[in-house]
Amino acid sequence: MLAEKISGTHVGLWLLVPEHIRLGSWDLLQSWSGIHDAKALEPRLGFQMVHEAALCVNGVRQRMGIRQKGFETANGLPFVATDQTIHQLLNHHTVQEAISLQVALSKIRAVRNHYLGKIVLIDPRRIATWSKRQMPPKKSRSSDKARKVVQTFFAIDATSGQPFGFTLASSTLTVSQATLPLIDRIGTILSDEALLLADGEHFTVDILTYLKNHPTFKFLIPAPRHKSLLKKFSAMTFKSLWAGYAVAEGSYTLKDLKEPMRLIVQRTGERENDYEYKPFVTSSTIAADELMTFIFPERWNIEEFFNVESALGWNRASTLNLNIRCGKLSMALLAQAAIYQLRQKLPSRMKNWTVESIAQNLFSGIDGDLRVKDDTIIATLYNAPEEAAFRENYEHLPQKLVAQGLDPRIPWLYNFKLDFRFK
Repeated sequence: MLAEKISGTHVGLWLLVPEHIRLGSWDLLQSWSGIHDAKALEPRLGFQMVHEAALCVNGVRQRMGIRQKGFETANGLPFVATDQTIHQLLNHHTVQEAISLQVALSKIRAVRNHYLGKIVLIDPRRIATWSKRQMPPKKSRSSDKARKVVQTFFAIDATSGQPFGFTLASSTLTVSQATLPLIDRIGTILSDEALLLADGEHFTVDILTYLKNHPTFKFLIPAPRHKSLLKKFSAMTFKSLWAGYAVAEGSYTLKDLKEPMRLIVQRTGERENDYEYKPFVTSSTIAADELMTFIFPERWNIEEFFNVESALGWNRASTLNLNIRCGKLSMALLAQAAIYQLRQKLPSRMKNWTVESIAQNLFSGIDGDLRVKDDTIIATLYNAPEEAAFRENYEHLPQKLVAQGLDPRIPWLYNFKLDFRFK
């Protein structure tokens, strides 16, 4: 195919290839597949799933339209594998293998400084599913219609907005059962102490007991407004921070926990009859006003993450087979990491595009061609937007990779190098 030259609209997808080299994606997919062979098929099928996620492909019709445009060649394959083939491949690999892939990827990302802060966000993400399995329907808000969902719990770096990973399970798994293994995994990735910001759902005895003396994590978690707790508020001394907003501190002891926890209560409203209270428990020693006004609002960054990134595969699920679902979502994490690195090289107006915009305008929206010259694949992109920025980062790519201490040969493309031209 390369000898005959390829022309199509998916040549922009090849901009992810150097990011995969920097991330070590080939080694990660080989480890996930369990096959360390330069000619192995399974890691290349893994690349197909990664690149389908990058293109935000989520339907049969879309998959039918990605052939012979540069897509399959970017995976090191002369064909696009069928859904049945991918289904069988994912079903053959366990949830634990997918989690191992997540952990290895996160450790690489930590080394590459993708995690910038010391605040970790944990939040449930319930993905609508059309599975025929019997499962109790759920709803996010009381006004929503209950429906079948796949339960996921994501952990995100609050400063950079980048994911550490997720846990996934059936809708009957408890919040504690899903969250505790995720906290364990993040603890193996972080080298310094971090503050864990969680949702009110995470206020459970098991989670609080586990975190209370954790060597890595301090926590800040909203507490339920039980009657016994509400009675305390009137006796607390509130410090007014600005009009209509005040905080107070105290202690709170759960029946099943012997040691008291630090209690912080925020109060909104100017008149006593209008007061509204929101309590939190924490093991942090940071001042209450800083925790409430500067740190806890960082929790909204996880909503921004889902707004921008969910089209990679975290917004719908066709099956609840856990091997298949966990494997596919883990491949989406690899796509997201490569796209994050690509974002740093994009012109400023493109850096905050959603993944759908990047897929439509960059990965599948630029006409181009692929050909081979000696030991190098030449990818030519025509009329790329703001091409000067792309020239700076992608022309003479082999030399740039060597200067970064990387081997410019691409193992899943049979050790060809890659270079770009912009016309």
